Amino acid sequence: MNAIAGIHAVREAIRAGRPIERVHVQSHEKGGGGRLRDLLELCRRERIPVRQEPREALERLAPGAVHQGVVAIAAAQRYAELGEVLAGLSGPGLLVALDGIEDPHNLGAIIRTAHAAGAHAVIIPERRAAGLGPAAAKAAAGALEHLPVVRVTNVNRALDQLKEKGFWVTGLDERAGRSFQEIDFAGPTVLVLGAEGHGLHEQVRKRCDFLASIPVAGRIASLNVSVAAGIVLFEVLRQRRSGKKS
Repeated sequence: MNAIAGIHAVREAIRAGRPIERVHVQSHEKGGGGRLRDLLELCRRERIPVRQEPREALERLAPGAVHQGVVAIAAAQRYAELGEVLAGLSGPGLLVALDGIEDPHNLGAIIRTAHAAGAHAVIIPERRAAGLGPAAAKAAAGALEHLPVVRVTNVNRALDQLKEKGFWVTGLDERAGRSFQEIDFAGPTVLVLGAEGHGLHEQVRKRCDFLASIPVAGRIASLNVSVAAGIVLFEVLRQRRSGKKS
């Protein structure tokens, strides 16, 4: 884990444009004064999540460091902006939106598969979700160098924006009566995957134009989210190459 300790060091890392996954601040920290307030304001402007943690947690993140109640975790890669991704599209876009995937290994595996299937970006929320930490980067196996990851404040607003741009939104839901193979993925597509064990949040479900399931032969209906992503993403690729559904 790449930790940056101390108010000054964290502030300068952010100002220098270093990608920051999150900033941990000691709970009830009072010693930072104005410098700490300035840092928190900088994090707010740069949309960097801030977590309140007990002192023991910060010392585990940066053992032996003089952290002054502040430790930042550097991200493995810079986050992209949704606008720049859309501006760079040629042909029908394919985006993968993740609704609160908390396991960094699943996040990395989805990024790797999305790149292999020709997706143009992966969209993740700022909070209550895994980010581009070391575990996700390792599972992505180099795909982060080629596939943009967009971190948004609110997934619902991002989906609304994409629908306004002409994207069709398909959410994976094991309870859906329609198979993913019945969906036409020829046009601009957003594939939405829900959190492990919880599925899609209700407001996300409402924004989906289609809900689709993956038919299974066994008695266990749910699949690992990264496996499910791979199955559907390669159906999108197959359709676009052949020009037809199954």
